[in-house]
Amino acid sequence: MAERSTAAVDVADNSGDEPLTAKADAATTDGTARTQDSEGAGTKDDGREEPASVPATPDLHSGHKLAGRYRLEECVTRLDGFSSWRAVDEKLRRAVGVHLLPADHPRARSVLAAARSSALLGDPRFVQVLDAVEEDDLVYVVHEWLPDATELTALLAAGPLEAHDAYQLVSQISQAMAAAHREGLSHLRLTPGAVLRSSTGQYRIRGLAVNAALRGITADKPLRADTEAIGALLYAALTRRWPYESDAYGLTGLPKDLGLIPPDQVRAGVHRGLSEIAMRALANDGATASRQEQPCTTPDELAKAVAAMPRILPPESAFTAPPEYQRTTYQQGTYGRPSARPTSATQPVIAVPPPPLQSRTGKVLKWAVSALLIAALGLGSWQLAETLLDRDKHQTEPNPTQTDTTDSGDDNNAVEPSKPVKIVGAQDYDPLGSDGSEKPASIKNVYDGDATSYWNTDGYYSADFGKLKDGVGVVLDLGGVQQVGNVDVSFLGGETSVELRTTDGASVPSMPDGFTKAAEGTGTKVSLKPDKPVQARYLLVWLTKLPPSDGGNFRGKVADIKVTS
Repeated sequence: MAERSTAAVDVADNSGDEPLTAKADAATTDGTARTQDSEGAGTKDDGREEPASVPATPDLHSGHKLAGRYRLEECVTRLDGFSSWRAVDEKLRRAVGVHLLPADHPRARSVLAAARSSALLGDPRFVQVLDAVEEDDLVYVVHEWLPDATELTALLAAGPLEAHDAYQLVSQISQAMAAAHREGLSHLRLTPGAVLRSSTGQYRIRGLAVNAALRGITADKPLRADTEAIGALLYAALTRRWPYESDAYGLTGLPKDLGLIPPDQVRAGVHRGLSEIAMRALANDGATASRQEQPCTTPDELAKAVAAMPRILPPESAFTAPPEYQRTTYQQGTYGRPSARPTSATQPVIAVPPPPLQSRTGKVLKWAVSALLIAALGLGSWQLAETLLDRDKHQTEPNPTQTDTTDSGDDNNAVEPSKPVKIVGAQDYDPLGSDGSEKPASIKNVYDGDATSYWNTDGYYSADFGKLKDGVGVVLDLGGVQQVGNVDVSFLGGETSVELRTTDGASVPSMPDGFTKAAEGTGTKVSLKPDKPVQARYLLVWLTKLPPSDGGNFRGKVADIKVTS
């Protein structure tokens, strides 16, 4: 998180509010959000109502408690009759954010309605609303506070995003907003300050419906407004420029009278496919006049366009070649490699004889090695002779239990049986989730040898995890790099699709792409056998499709995992 200014009311924070400056918001098109003229109040040029049209901001201070549990700590926004605070939920001992406004505020009813609608969505890709209350002439909305997340504003302050990060940004944000619009919810204030990236790389959106309600923002075409906002975020991520003439959110706008030019013409090295996606999302006349591609006017269309393009992989880590081996020699009085310059004819050449001690040591080593070889040959010959004698003895003595020697087979061609590989530990693996964990308490059940105990995932709305993520799984620790020939996985509840991914690294990769896919299968008992044995310490059993459960949702249940070499 970027450092906050000492003037609390002049900066944005994890509350979801933008910096409080007198500067107008970025220019909008006919489909973007605008403020409503509530109760005849006038509007300012920046799209917000005149302060005189709303009651004064509640005069509260640090240490004030709401509902006997939410202790206000720091005011991060004070604007248009409402304020936003960083607070502490003393009952659950966690940080939260709080929006406060008077109960007689003209937007109080719409804020409560927006907060309750957002809370009902329950999508982990959005910062969750925890409470929405009217009490003691105050209306307040309590929401999550993510101390380990970083605003997109702070990320862009360090420079444009890499192509993979920008791809993840537009993919995750467009999918999340498509899900919200299917439930009738819009954001209408989707700015760099409303997007957070967690430590696991997951992007989350804050202020769904609530931020617009606090400012009285509405839109004639909410689908188009949010889609164009996502396009502006992608444009900024690729170029570190705001795609309008005015400066906004710490970003410089485009030169005036130039129009909207593609990102790959603003900065060299921009991914061509992402540049086209940004222009298709910025659905206005300037963006579409010179293009043959169809514009994307809804988040769902944008998400499908991103899914149709080739996936952009993360950059590979740089590998530094080891220095060339330096052979040590003695020549022309120089230690190391021979000098490239010829020795002067007048310069005496001094031959340095090998030290006598080194010569004696070398002879001793030669004699010792020779003696060991002779001893080894003698021992081997004795063992071979003993083996042959035993074989002759067995051939001459009849075996009362053996009736047909033709079926005994050739011992030399026998295939070595696979051996079990011990699992020394396991952990749940959900880097694409909101908190990075998935039912960790029961994780030991996957390798306890009891087929009736199991580890299960959370419940999801569909077999593909409600389109929230690509999968969840279990990471097995073999204690060290081992040869893995087969992994047997038993599921409860129905057929489950699963992949086996491996890594021989010294630590667990932070994202699923850090593992190497070795095998896949579907069923209730799945044998994941790589094409050839692999060397790995950590194995990822990655669930990609879940069976239906009794509760009306979809849930995976792993009963037992066995690894063999």
